[in-house]
Amino acid sequence: MRRDLLLAAGAAFLAVSVCASTTGRTAGAMAVGACAAYGYAFDYAEAPRAEAAALRKCSGAQCKVVLTMKKTCAAFAIDGRKPCGPHGFAAARGLGQAQNVALQECYKWGGKECVIRAWACDVKG
Repeated sequence: MRRDLLLAAGAAFLAVSVCASTTGRTAGAMAVGACAAYGYAFDYAEAPRAEAAALRKCSGAQCKVVLTMKKTCAAFAIDGRKPCGPHGFAAARGLGQAQNVALQECYKWGGKECVIRAWACDVKG
């Protein structure tokens, strides 16, 4: 009786584990617009849906999808004194790396006081 219960519990755990690993939502996107406008979406089943959601959340003019994420993190940096000026964005395996590269891009384009404006990681990022 106990052995049957243990086998049943093991089978149930395996079934849940397999379903959870195959149905994970790993698509994300980041959209950027004029004057520090942004939108992001993460943990979507498909990239096109994540992109559409990021665009809907981008509240500014001229928004466009700049990054699609899959098992990564994304970051968006702006110049804190000139939000309509230099900016940078990046995607990387880890959040710290994505933020670092986004800041470097902001400085590269002339930013003087760059700060992270937004970031997101998908389910595996």
